[in-house]
Amino acid sequence: MIPYLHRRWRVLLIVPWLWSLVGCGSDFPVFHPAGPVAQMELHMIVLSTLIVSVIILLIWGLWFAVIVRFRDTPHNRAPYRAKSRNSRLLEIVVFALPAIALLILAVPTVQKTYALAHVPSRHPLIINVTSLDYKWVFEYPSRHIATVNYFYVPVGRPLLFQLTARSPMTTLWVPNLGGMEYAMPNRVLPLWLEATRPGVFLGRNANFSGIDYWRMTFQVHAVPPARFATWVRHVKKTKPRMSEGTWRALAVHGLAIPQAYSSYPPNTFPSRHTQFTIHGLYYSPTKKP
Repeated sequence: MIPYLHRRWRVLLIVPWLWSLVGCGSDFPVFHPAGPVAQMELHMIVLSTLIVSVIILLIWGLWFAVIVRFRDTPHNRAPYRAKSRNSRLLEIVVFALPAIALLILAVPTVQKTYALAHVPSRHPLIINVTSLDYKWVFEYPSRHIATVNYFYVPVGRPLLFQLTARSPMTTLWVPNLGGMEYAMPNRVLPLWLEATRPGVFLGRNANFSGIDYWRMTFQVHAVPPARFATWVRHVKKTKPRMSEGTWRALAVHGLAIPQAYSSYPPNTFPSRHTQFTIHGLYYSPTKKP
């Protein structure tokens, strides 16, 4: 430690480092990815954190050096004597270091952004998502079943979510799987994710959209493909059908418990779907999976 700093100032200098460690526990799912999208995003978080840490350490190091070197004390053996002259080397360093840091961060960011703009070539499972006040409705067009505030997905298969809203604009976010996309009225926006390990992951509305927006959560059950097929058969055989009246009741402002339906009425989701690319080729959601 710097011998010239008072002891209580030394303690204050340690506080920011301890504060920076907050948020690295198991209660923060963004640090525990369960899919390729979340893993890629975590790599970007780590990279940007390292770059920022280097910049912060450099600035703090210069700050400590200035405090010690040019301190105004009676016993200062190194007083500051200003000299008015240019330093070409200093100018180059001042402009080069930020440019290098931006390039190190920008190049992989652009690469990963373009990589995430394409669904993997494996055929994705399509899930239509409708945001309501304050609940989520998930529909499986290929299975013609629907769930409210929870859904199942097979491990190892890409998921193509198509999001819309019949409510104020919300944001679907599953931190363990990565990605975040808006659900907007009169729009259908795409989001692809994938689960690479079994588990139950919490999803939520990450956009302020009203007094109870924070309660607009759901659970994602990632299971092996065989168990997913069993769950689909169970829903088809044991759950009731969603009627027009049920849909209108769900659309009413309020909360809802998790529930499932063996079928749902037509026209509950916009007929004009979005298009998303698979390795540069447009993928039409109307094709049978």
